[in-house]
Formats: sequence, C-alpha cells, structure tokens
Amino acid sequence: MSKEWQGKWALVTGASAGIGVALANELAADGTHLVLTARRRDRLEELARTLGQRHGIRTAVFDADLTEPDAPEKIYDFTKQQALEIDLLINNAGFGQYGELTQVPVQRLLDMVQVNCAAVVQLSRLYLADMVSRHRGDVLIVASTAAFQAVPYISTYAATKAFDLLFAEGLAEEMRPHGIRVCALCPGSTESEFHAIAGQEKFTSKNQETAQKVARTGLQALVAGKSYVISGLGNYLGAQSQRIVPRRLVTRIAANMFRPEKNR
Repeated sequence: MSKEWQGKWALVTGASAGIGVALANELAADGTHLVLTARRRDRLEELARTLGQRHGIRTAVFDADLTEPDAPEKIYDFTKQQALEIDLLINNAGFGQYGELTQVPVQRLLDMVQVNCAAVVQLSRLYLADMVSRHRGDVLIVASTAAFQAVPYISTYAATKAFDLLFAEGLAEEMRPHGIRVCALCPGSTESEFHAIAGQEKFTSKNQETAQKVARTGLQALVAGKSYVISGLGNYLGAQSQRIVPRRLVTRIAANMFRPEKNR
C-alpha cells in the first residue's frame, strides 16, 4: 500500500476525528496529498498542519456540514476550483443515534440519512464521473458491522449502513470495467467519539479496535480489490455467523442487548 497513492490526492470526509483522522494519518505517511473536510475547521487545520510538517505532503481544508444537501456539490466545486484531481475518495463521515425511534427528534433521523446515505451517493456520483473519464480512481465507503442485520434502538443507523454496504458492493462491479476499485469498510466498535455522540456509551465494547487498525484494514482491502471488508476477526465471525440464524431471532437478540433499562 505504501506507494499506491503517493503523490496523488485523496479526499477524506469526516476527517476531524476517529477513523477519519486515522485514514488521513495512514495516507499522509505514504505520501498522499489530502483534502480534509468536516464541520470543525479548527480541527481540520490543525491536522493538515501536523501532517504537512511531518510528512511533507500538500493539504487543503474545506469545512462543510453534510447534513446540508448542497454540501457535496460545494466540496466538489472547491476541489475543481483548486485544480485538485481526486484519485481516492473516502466517504467516511457518518453518525448514529441511540434510542427508540419515537423518542429521537425527526430532524436528527433525517440528518442521519442525509449524511450516511445521500451525501455518500452524491459525492460518489460527482467524483466517479471524473475517475471514469481518466480510467483510474478508488472509492472507500465506511459502513459498519451494523450493516449486516437490523439493530433495534439504532434502527435508522443500521439501515443507513446496510445501504452503504450494498451501494459499495454494487458500485464495485459497475466500476470494475473502468479500472476503478470500490470497497466498503465495516468496522465494529472502534476507539472514537462515535459512541458518545450517538448516546450509546454504555453499549461500547470493551474490546474496541483502534481507529488506526481499522483505517489500515480498509485501505489494504481497497488495494486488494475487495468489495467489502470487516475489520477484526471477532467482528467477521459475528457478522457471518448470523447468516445461519433466522433473521427474526438475530433481531430479537440485538433488541435484548440494546433495549433501554426502563423498557426491560
């Protein structure tokens, strides 16, 4: 992987924390120039400065809120205006929300679908068109092990990640004739801000993977031409084993795990 995107430009969404930062670090260490985008500009600028000084790469920062429908177009226009040719698109931005559906604000749910699904589709559509014309490029979409089954009390999040997984797998075959690789990265519980933001810290696994390990797994799978990868042997076995169990039973087990104390 060390020379795969050396001297090329990668765009990382959600680059201000967690897996996004880890992906940026991995790429920068291999000499990849970076466009970093997220909502928190101060974090982006600090990361860009650090990686530029440490690895001698070029960086560009664009703050954008992907809950806004026009944000993907703004990001794309920025890279065009800066004459930055994106050879690697990483759709990493995403968030979840714990709770019974009727207790979660409607806008929070709709924003989740916008960020986790609609923005992924739009950014992929915009940048893949350029990649097809050049007959080269790569796309990594960060999904989740939650993509493999319904998960009550994070039902919307799990559904959005199932969308991401199937979207990536379909694109991988569509883009193969053009010489473009597409891969879905499916992490399990990972050391990041995700659980705190989603309000599900008490369900956080004690055996979390590091964001760096997850990032490396995703990039290696993309280089290997895989259409998806599950990070971690335990996560892989858990996701695959449920295929031999009735779906309704898997959902009930998940519900028992995530059900709020007041509803038990």
